[in-house]
Amino acid sequence: MQLFAGAMLLYPHWYDPFGDRLCDWETACAALEAEVRAWREDRRGWVAANMRLWKRRPLQAVFGRERPMVFAEGQRAADRAARDGRRLMVWGMGEAPPGAVRVEDGFLRSRGLGAELVPPLSLVLDDLGIYYDPSRESRFERLVAEAARGLAPDERERTERLLERLIAAGLTKYNLSGPLPPLPEGRRRILVPGQVEDDASIRLGAVGTLRTNRALLEAVRAANPDAVILWKPHPDTEAGLRPGAVPDAGRWADAILDRVGAAEALAAADEVWTLTSTMGFEALLRGRRVVCLGQPFYAGWGLTEDRAGAPARRTARPDRIALAHAALIAYPRYHDPVTGRPCPAEAVVERLATGRLPHPGRANRALAKVQGVFASQAWLWRR
Repeated sequence: MQLFAGAMLLYPHWYDPFGDRLCDWETACAALEAEVRAWREDRRGWVAANMRLWKRRPLQAVFGRERPMVFAEGQRAADRAARDGRRLMVWGMGEAPPGAVRVEDGFLRSRGLGAELVPPLSLVLDDLGIYYDPSRESRFERLVAEAARGLAPDERERTERLLERLIAAGLTKYNLSGPLPPLPEGRRRILVPGQVEDDASIRLGAVGTLRTNRALLEAVRAANPDAVILWKPHPDTEAGLRPGAVPDAGRWADAILDRVGAAEALAAADEVWTLTSTMGFEALLRGRRVVCLGQPFYAGWGLTEDRAGAPARRTARPDRIALAHAALIAYPRYHDPVTGRPCPAEAVVERLATGRLPHPGRANRALAKVQGVFASQAWLWRR
């Protein structure tokens, strides 16, 4: 141990390429781990099936460093992957041949909306299912169960440090900020985050007839007649990019948090009631009570009140740190847009916290609007 400490910890100088500074052994190891993971997963090369045009460049940057990605449609994608010995990926819940890996945005995505075509800083690969589909097992569920069995001391310390930095910096999935309006005083405050109503997490994770934002607000008010209800519309619906607006939300909510950042909204709330919103997960990270009226990826582990039930297979009982390790460290891949390299979660947290990120062009929003209008016309977005 002394020889190792001298050779690896005391004698060398370690360098952090993302912070452009000298660093400790743990920081250097996290950077090396990200590089090794990317090489292992990408060395055979990828064929991406049925990818929208705007996603191709970000995917190429993340997964095409070892071998440039190939993009193809339908059966041609599967045939090309089999012929060249490449791995096959599809986006989200798209139709997938056997053996395909599903790719989706991670939980620390960007500073800006995916619907505005802002590229992601984190992506997840899942060879079993996908995290927001409760009907089948996902790789995420296995990682949660593994973490629940016991994190190594260094893994737990790393996750605790990451959470402290993330919460102190007020970081969430999209990292859009906005001040709170004056709020009613003196009663329990319940934050109800709106969702995009055609989102896959709603289609797959909602239960029964409770599938719209209006129905969610009605249910929360009926269950909490004396509470202060804070309604936060989803930023995609506020921007007019996706469905889910509730024009008469004031019938059930005491305050409408238009253009309010997720971190600011969470700081004002005592608890969160949601269908499947990622804000429920972000509330858990901050120690808030979370009531789930659907079946999101963070329900069923003993950390939430699950009024819609949860998959019976979720028998593991992680604590908050174990769940965070699975969701923020073990499951996603991170990409540093400044250096163009695979990076650890800590590097993305620093980029988001300091604002050192490339800004998308002005054409993004206009293109996003067009995509929203013609989303059903796949031939406009694929070739």
